[in-house]
Amino acid sequence: MPNDGAGDSLWQACVDQLAQELSEQQFNTWIKPLTAQVADDLSRMTVFVANRFKLDWIRAQYAGKIAAMAEKIYGQSVIVELALAPREAPVRMSPVAVMAETDVPRDVAGQGEDPAAAAFKNRLNSGLTFDTLVEGTANRMARAAAMHVSGMPGHLYNPLFIYGGVGLGKTHLMHAVGNRLLADRPESKVLYIHAEQFVSDVVKAYQRKTFDEFKERYHSLDLLLIDDVQFFANKDRTQEEFFNAFEALLAKKSHIVMTSDTYPKGLADIHERLVSRFDSGLTVAIEPPELEMRVAILINKARAESAEMPEEVAFFVAKNVRSNVRELEGALRKILAYSRFNQKEISIALAREALRDLLSIQNRQISVENIQKTVADYYKIKVADMYSKKRPASIARPRQIAMYLAKELTQKSLPEIGELFGGRDHTTVLHAVRKIGGERQQLTELNQQLHVLEQTLKG
Repeated sequence: MPNDGAGDSLWQACVDQLAQELSEQQFNTWIKPLTAQVADDLSRMTVFVANRFKLDWIRAQYAGKIAAMAEKIYGQSVIVELALAPREAPVRMSPVAVMAETDVPRDVAGQGEDPAAAAFKNRLNSGLTFDTLVEGTANRMARAAAMHVSGMPGHLYNPLFIYGGVGLGKTHLMHAVGNRLLADRPESKVLYIHAEQFVSDVVKAYQRKTFDEFKERYHSLDLLLIDDVQFFANKDRTQEEFFNAFEALLAKKSHIVMTSDTYPKGLADIHERLVSRFDSGLTVAIEPPELEMRVAILINKARAESAEMPEEVAFFVAKNVRSNVRELEGALRKILAYSRFNQKEISIALAREALRDLLSIQNRQISVENIQKTVADYYKIKVADMYSKKRPASIARPRQIAMYLAKELTQKSLPEIGELFGGRDHTTVLHAVRKIGGERQQLTELNQQLHVLEQTLKG
């Protein structure tokens, strides 16, 4: 490996790999702000951290992982040292993306933070805007509703409840609402928070007997953006406090935007009165992105990283990475890191090599046979019913759902799928794909069932 720029490439490759393995919030909080200096012979890597608290946390949680990654990438042992960044040269953000400086990780939420100071932090990521969100049929309605809220908060669609699977862009939309409102009305009090942080704040208010400050913080907002409200399940006091905050904010014409992995009535172990409030405004779904949207996302995000991804490469990746935007971003990071590290142009061959682990796992896990078994188990019918000529609704509908998933999740053609379903004609498969695909847009319960099946099949 050439020495010119090799240190930067080694560090960037480590960052890209960590982005794959960590949750988005952990990566944004701990890894993205780091910089590193690598010795000319690549034997030693010095990682610069902003302060002592972060240095101790990085040493305990990530230093060993970084060293192991560097060794795997370079092929020889690399010593990793941690050092405080000089004050006159503050830690610059990684070029991977922009991070909100106020993000707090879920696993150490509240540590090292003064509660009074925290009240003035909006926790918004300034890089997540409507301009950086790729629009498609999968998110068009949710995006339109979010834009309406950002322009006229406190009026229609209050609360706005956005639901969908992991990594589809729900959080991006919420940040976009907050950023747009602050751009138009800088004096607005806006707070983005994960539901786990709200739980943590309730616990701290209990311990410190500071419920007056807690209520002042939450009840005085103009816009509350709260992520993953399914985390309120089984937490009675938290649900009570959120209900109180909800009522107070609506009474003063403030707006509430929430996200969840399921629609309101699908939430488990949450009080009925709270569920009814969640469902009292507008509830919209974000779907997995369609092929054209996935291609656009890849090309746009590559451009944001100062890289050009040829359209044919974007199509190759988009056809093989179907589930969500986060997986697409992960695939893109792998390709860019592989390209930079090996100093090769981006091509389909390079993408296939960079994603070989992901592609082999996908090809091994998702087969039509696996889909048939998973769907049969889910709907409590026999796998043999997938190939039989039986036509009662209790069998025909799961069979159509399995055909739809086979078209969505595998590379099989319609005739190939038909053959695997008892020698059925390709027009039968096409009818099933169109029927289930259309009903998915209309029927909340079917949409949720399909999300569960997709997540199960993707492991």
